[in-house]
Amino acid sequence: MNPHNDERILDSWEKNASQWTSAVRAGEIESRKLVTNQAIVEAVLSHSPQSVIDIGCGEGWLIRELATQVADLLGVDAVSSLIEQARAAGGGDFRVASYQDLTRGAFASAFDVAVCNFSLLGKESVDTLFSTVPALLNPGGLFVVQTLHPVLACGALPYVDGWREGSWAGFDSSFGDPAPWYFRTLESWVTLFLTSGFQLIGVREPIHPNTQEPASIIFVAATTAGT
Repeated sequence: MNPHNDERILDSWEKNASQWTSAVRAGEIESRKLVTNQAIVEAVLSHSPQSVIDIGCGEGWLIRELATQVADLLGVDAVSSLIEQARAAGGGDFRVASYQDLTRGAFASAFDVAVCNFSLLGKESVDTLFSTVPALLNPGGLFVVQTLHPVLACGALPYVDGWREGSWAGFDSSFGDPAPWYFRTLESWVTLFLTSGFQLIGVREPIHPNTQEPASIIFVAATTAGT
């Protein structure tokens, strides 16, 4: 199997679903605990949505966090073992669905907010998803994306789009077979939004309290048809 493709990402997450669930629920990921979890919750709730779809919901923490303030919530993920973990914890509606399933109209409902929280790791699958999201949104709906900040995530490698090797650095030895991920520059992220029928209405850069550097970047976009 080619180590640099979208299928390889799903294979890795299936293998590490249990370990990831434990790490998230135990608060073992410092940047999430200190910064990025609250940042994405605030970004979503600041628009007072009545309905939210969490695309790439993983073990479901964000849906559970939003449940007290949002009436209609759906979490979807292509990794069936993560959805099993989400359902076991309860607190929301969780279903197995790939980005391609969304493209094929797997759900008839539309939502006020579609959110992707560190779940846009591939190349073709992400390009396809962006073209699909407008159809998932109610009029005036928003697409909220939190991802690695390109300037910091680039590291010492050239600042150009391309596949990167994955790593479980900082996690315990139970994690294995890290997935590759597709790096996009800031310009490429902006272009992807614009060419997919969105206009950016907000960009946030949550700051890590210890490093005083951006822990992530959050894009908030509206469809041009709805503005």
